[in-house]
Amino acid sequence: MWRDHLTEIIVFSALFLLVSAMGFVAARWRAPKDMAHLDEWGLGGRSFGGWITWFLVGGDLYTAYTFVAVPALMFGAGAAGFFAVPYTIVIYPLVFLVLCRLWSVSHRHGFVTPADFVRRRFDSPVLALLIAITGIVATMPYIALQLVGIEAVLKTMGVTGDSAVARHLPIIIAFAILAAYTYQSGLRAPALIAFVKDSLIYVVILVAVIYLPYKLGGWGSIFDAADAKFAASPNPNDGILLNADNQLQYVTLAFGSALALFLYPHSITGVLASRSRDVIKRNMSALPAYSLLLGLIALLGFMAIAAGVKPLPGAKEGTVDSNTVVPVLFDQQFPDWFAGVAYAAIGIGALVPAAIMSIAAANLFTRNIYKEYLKRDASPAQEATVSKVTSLVVKVGAVACIVFLDPQFSIDLQLIGGVIILQTLPAVALGLYTRWFHRGALIAGWAAGMGLGMWMLYQIPNPASKRAHFGGSAFPLSDFGFDTKKTIYVGIVAVLVNLVAAALVTLALRAAKVADGVDGTTPDDYFADEGDPRITPTPARPTTPSPEPIA
Repeated sequence: MWRDHLTEIIVFSALFLLVSAMGFVAARWRAPKDMAHLDEWGLGGRSFGGWITWFLVGGDLYTAYTFVAVPALMFGAGAAGFFAVPYTIVIYPLVFLVLCRLWSVSHRHGFVTPADFVRRRFDSPVLALLIAITGIVATMPYIALQLVGIEAVLKTMGVTGDSAVARHLPIIIAFAILAAYTYQSGLRAPALIAFVKDSLIYVVILVAVIYLPYKLGGWGSIFDAADAKFAASPNPNDGILLNADNQLQYVTLAFGSALALFLYPHSITGVLASRSRDVIKRNMSALPAYSLLLGLIALLGFMAIAAGVKPLPGAKEGTVDSNTVVPVLFDQQFPDWFAGVAYAAIGIGALVPAAIMSIAAANLFTRNIYKEYLKRDASPAQEATVSKVTSLVVKVGAVACIVFLDPQFSIDLQLIGGVIILQTLPAVALGLYTRWFHRGALIAGWAAGMGLGMWMLYQIPNPASKRAHFGGSAFPLSDFGFDTKKTIYVGIVAVLVNLVAAALVTLALRAAKVADGVDGTTPDDYFADEGDPRITPTPARPTTPSPEPIA
């Protein structure tokens, strides 16, 4: 009953209302004279410095889903859940090579989305449309997953009902508030809230990793309890160490996830909002600090085993909701007031990335669908308005995913989203370094990778949710004819096929002398920096009049 969690509910609600108020105030924080421009509403004026970018990008990448799902995977499967730590370490050197160039060419040409860059680089509206649609489709389930995190907290506090409406009403209210302040403040809202969100998470996790091992008998007892649980598991791949059968899946999932993360539109949006290449460089060297935090968060799964945590029942009879592992752990082991703070950290941790994701998806629709195909002469103010409205529609769609779909299916959809967004790697990431691929070949490669990826995902069942298809991203190599029990991450196979197909079709089209369009960028575009004379402020950004020249 919710009355047993009254203190937690009060603390959670107070902090939630605080950040909501900050979201509305953000419209006046670092605000220009006119917000009616995508550079201002969707990218915060492209003016964020080192600290703001660090909190914004960190809050964007480390979400409520991370907070609940990574420990839940450690709780259920053991070492396999730790893949998130190496992939968030590997990613930053990789994106260092890509995002500085993307920032430069985007600022010089006024690009707001990765599809804007592809449109100019390859002179192909069709390829740009595919990149935009891919980004939107991959982002939608990611937004829905933020609701899964909030729902796990609300369920633990007993704020649920028997009917579908009563069960989801708190989430609907929370996202209505999110929609309102995002509509008003744009990217400035999650940028400001990220300071509170990250601070709360750091405090909660540092307290947890000091207090819980002390209470549970030390780290030795925690790992012994986890080892004993997995030794009794019927799944031979479960354990505190990897084995020969799941190592390939672990490596390819970590590397594939690293390649995919900064291809997501919301990740690129956070980076394009920074004011200079130097800000990006400093952030790529400092953001691994979040990986340390993520490692500590993951270990909460083993702590939950040692504490004897039992996940709450799932939506379907006879199932459990593994996403409630961390909330139940905090509920059992901490005073109510501190559990309320932890729940607020998870809830606020959902709002920041959900806001950025909805803005990124809206920008893609506005720039690469609405302006390209529906209204070519749209003014900056019209673009901003369409993007605001689209961000509302995106949030409604995310809520609908939770209300009408099994939340577990939404989690599997996110795995599918990673495979989908990886198919933009040749055009976006490699396109920043080379234009060797023919624009028609990139379309063919995208189709080949997407087709194979969807076929592989369709073949994967999920015994836990009793679904025969789209049950995960671990594809058995035996289905390719290999005599082994090993599995591999679908995304890696699909993107490799994408690249091979793009290379072969490029050779064929070059031999046939098929026209390849005109590259609208120049080599020095990829090295432009703050203060470049070719980068001019947008009309919406305030400018200071130049002093009169001295006679």
